[in-house]
Amino acid sequence: MSYQTLLFDVVGDIATLTLNRPATLNALTGAMQQEMLAVLARVRDEPTIRALIVTGAGRAFCSGASLEAMIPAPGDPATPGEVAGRLMREVANPLVLALHSLPLPVICAMNGTAAGGGIGIALACDIVLAAHSATFALTFTPKLGLIPDLGVSWHLPRAIGWARALALTLTGKRITAAEAVKWGLIWGCVDDEALAGEARDLALRLARLPSHAITEVRDIYILSETATLIEQLEHEAIHQSSLLDRDSFREGVKAFFDRREPVFKARQFVSHPDDLL
Repeated sequence: MSYQTLLFDVVGDIATLTLNRPATLNALTGAMQQEMLAVLARVRDEPTIRALIVTGAGRAFCSGASLEAMIPAPGDPATPGEVAGRLMREVANPLVLALHSLPLPVICAMNGTAAGGGIGIALACDIVLAAHSATFALTFTPKLGLIPDLGVSWHLPRAIGWARALALTLTGKRITAAEAVKWGLIWGCVDDEALAGEARDLALRLARLPSHAITEVRDIYILSETATLIEQLEHEAIHQSSLLDRDSFREGVKAFFDRREPVFKARQFVSHPDDLL
């Protein structure tokens, strides 16, 4: 299947989704977001795919939402706010949830600048690995008088704390990949020319995990955001009791005593991709 705004390929059990509107710094149109949703449904339903890399073509990762997407079509009586609200509820928000809920590890190989909603796409991935030249720019408030969206308002304060999140949002200060690592916003940064190889090596490593591992780890950390220590300990007991009875644990124990690396089963086919929404 071919796409107008994306590139998509699968090599072995690693899939790569590339935002492919380099002339606009990969600005997010409604059409691009619809194509991304289609690709993520395809990835979700293909059990041979065990990790996904999300990256951008050209010198930017993603410059955020295309302002043209907010302009009502000729004859459409809706206001720009109504157009944007509809696009967010029908496409952008489901896209963030789809990325955040894929039953396999998702790596953002951030090849260049992420601005506005582009930061939301990056942070919806499980691990962000950035090129040294990459930067983050929260342009919503100082440039447009808007609030962060595409999940940025949820991810950012959890990653770097209230004080830094608020200051970055109000000032629009651009931070480097190295600063983002230091602040705990992303996992790491590497030399620009090494990004693609490092991202693939990481994807290959994560693809060897038990098929359910990523969803279990996401779930337990999300629960910890609102649980007391007593509640979280009980959550751990419930989840761990279930996991200890799974084939993956039995394979891990056997591999330990056999002095070899464990070999975990591939994912099972998912028949209803809309379940994640």
